Amino acid sequence: MKQKLMAILVVMTIITTPLLAQTTPAGGPTKIGYTNVDYIIGKLPEAKVMQNQLEVTKAQLDKAIGETYKEAQEKYEAYQKNGPSMTDVIRADKEKELQNLSTRIEEMRNNAQTSLQTKQQQLLEPILTKVNNAIQEVGKESGFLFILNMDAGQGTTPIILFAASEDNNATNLILRKLGVDPDKVEAAAPAATTPAAKPASAPATTPATAPKKK
Repeated sequence: MKQKLMAILVVMTIITTPLLAQTTPAGGPTKIGYTNVDYIIGKLPEAKVMQNQLEVTKAQLDKAIGETYKEAQEKYEAYQKNGPSMTDVIRADKEKELQNLSTRIEEMRNNAQTSLQTKQQQLLEPILTKVNNAIQEVGKESGFLFILNMDAGQGTTPIILFAASEDNNATNLILRKLGVDPDKVEAAAPAATTPAAKPASAPATTPATAPKKK
């Protein structure tokens, strides 16, 4: 479940957590906190709801593409079987129909990917807003000058490369602010890279293009 969740939770509008302006006395200590936004999102009930909704949407898109693909495959097999006995006019009509189906499948694939990504962003936006508000509140209440995000995103070097202690790890404070008991989840997470979300898939191959008339 965790792997599936993290695979879907690519944060396309990921927060690089804003710096929290917190006035400190002149000459006073600078308190810099850090957290992992992806880890926090993964522990929220809303994230599990989002995962379920995305999986349902993806299954629906996959089914529609699969049905169209099956139709095209069946018609192509019939064309191969009956093509030699067809008249030129009927053969040309069948070839055009197969080409249209191939184009339709490609369009459905592209539209499915766009649709799934759009839905993901729509579902993720309020979650990101909620997390960001909690970070702002924790930063001010705990006297942090900054709170940095450990994970800069997929394929990038983490912003926090070394921390001498967990004293300034704000993750558990943020989880509590969001109503999540950190004692019931794993310890505050290290930086992690989130794999890219997979768009709605389609069958790997499309019917071969019908042979052209000679």
